[in-house]
Amino acid sequence: MPDVKISPASIVIGLAAVLILGSLGWLTFGPKPAPPPPPVLTDEARDYLEHLQLDNVHMQAAESMANNRVVEILGSIKNQGTRTVKLAEVTCVFRDYNEKEVKRERLPIVSSTGSPLGPGDSKSFRLAFDDIPDEWNQVMPTLVIAQIKFQ
Repeated sequence: MPDVKISPASIVIGLAAVLILGSLGWLTFGPKPAPPPPPVLTDEARDYLEHLQLDNVHMQAAESMANNRVVEILGSIKNQGTRTVKLAEVTCVFRDYNEKEVKRERLPIVSSTGSPLGPGDSKSFRLAFDDIPDEWNQVMPTLVIAQIKFQ
């Protein structure tokens, strides 16, 4: 049997390659950190909820350019208080026929990048969903104001 010799440099290079590939694999496929919790409705915002009213909320279906079903929730929000709202987000909860939650999504209806909602003002909103599970019961989802930020 011939005598096989492996140089020390080959061993070091092989070990380095294994360590690098192992590290990349762990970073790619290893445990992912939990997403940060969504912002909580502050006491100040909770007290102001009675001054924000959702009106004319209705649902319609449309077809996207890719021939997918798009469900839209349209309505308006009215600020009946004395403060200017720069951000308002709602949580939309879709349920199945057994009232089990099948989808939950949080979206802005007053965006911090758009114009604020002043006292006495109303603003229309449109929320579009193209990924609602088939188990959805086709009923208007529950809309809950989840965050308010003031100017």
